[in-house]
Amino acid sequence: MNPTKDWWIYRGTGTPEQKQARLAEHRPPWRVFQGEPDPGYAPPTTSGPAWDDTRERGSGYVPDEDEVNAVNTALYLRRPLLVTGKPGVGKSTLAHSIAADLGLGPVLHWPVTSRSSLRDGLYQYDAIGRLHDANLQHLEAKRGRPRRGGGGRFPGAGGRTPGRPGTHEGSIAPYLRLGPLGTALLPQERPRVLLVDEIDKSDIDLPGDLLTVFEEGSFEIPELARIAARQPRLSVGTQDDPEVRVTIERGRVQCRAFPVVVLTSNGERDFPPPFLRRCIRLHVEPPGEEKLTQIVRQRLRLDETTGDDRYRDIVRNFIERRAEGDLATDQLLNAVQLRLSGAWSDPADRTKFLDTALQRLTGPQA
Repeated sequence: MNPTKDWWIYRGTGTPEQKQARLAEHRPPWRVFQGEPDPGYAPPTTSGPAWDDTRERGSGYVPDEDEVNAVNTALYLRRPLLVTGKPGVGKSTLAHSIAADLGLGPVLHWPVTSRSSLRDGLYQYDAIGRLHDANLQHLEAKRGRPRRGGGGRFPGAGGRTPGRPGTHEGSIAPYLRLGPLGTALLPQERPRVLLVDEIDKSDIDLPGDLLTVFEEGSFEIPELARIAARQPRLSVGTQDDPEVRVTIERGRVQCRAFPVVVLTSNGERDFPPPFLRRCIRLHVEPPGEEKLTQIVRQRLRLDETTGDDRYRDIVRNFIERRAEGDLATDQLLNAVQLRLSGAWSDPADRTKFLDTALQRLTGPQA
């Protein structure tokens, strides 16, 4: 990759804190949001297992110049980044790379399926669990043993949180939990990174349903809005942790810092023009030999000065086989790890080793 450019934030110079400050400074006037953070809620920090996983995955990503340009364009404009490319080229890992580079905390992950709806990403409401608990309370009350608190299907959701509004007995709050998109839109000074994985597998309506949310940076929870006159402030769990509660005012969530949204697509379908117009698009090509070598070194922590180049022939074999059918980069990493571990060490097993570790995803099978 060419030398760092002055305007880059992602992969630019400076500490994560300095990059966050530059990002906050350059906001388009039409992408300014006014959500008020809940002073009692603190999002995950850059510590703990979730952050370690994000940092580990992100540190092994090797972007080229076009990728860095596209990411920074999306950052400056507060627009979702739609990343297309064949399976296994690192589209999802790019989201972790952005979070690690800017110090934005653990990535929020929304894996999309054909059954996914907008509400799945925004929040989950356990209506059946609430009805079940209400029936149990009614039965136990008749027996003279009142049941205290509701459980809900979210771990820890039934307990009281001293000093937090909306956690009293009988509240709807224990049965609500924000999804990955809903959590990403919570009003905070520091944006979160949201990975919407394989959006091309979604129902045909989902991209269109996302337009208003992406444009306004807000959404409503109807179940809370309906009772706002009686309970204007309720605390619900988040995607990060159902036991960490955040206060929702009158059933509405409005972001402050628009999240860094990375949408991935394997190209299984086309998207409507209004959706594409609101995204910055990036197509990731399968990496060449030089980039693959860098990926192997970084992901497997190989020191170039040691002279250990047992992986170079596997990289070349990987590229040759990829020309006849798709292969994913993690298959190469698996093969190199096997080689470095001493597995399949007999030269007579070389062909069997490559056939086993580098099985093509498409095209003729070995």
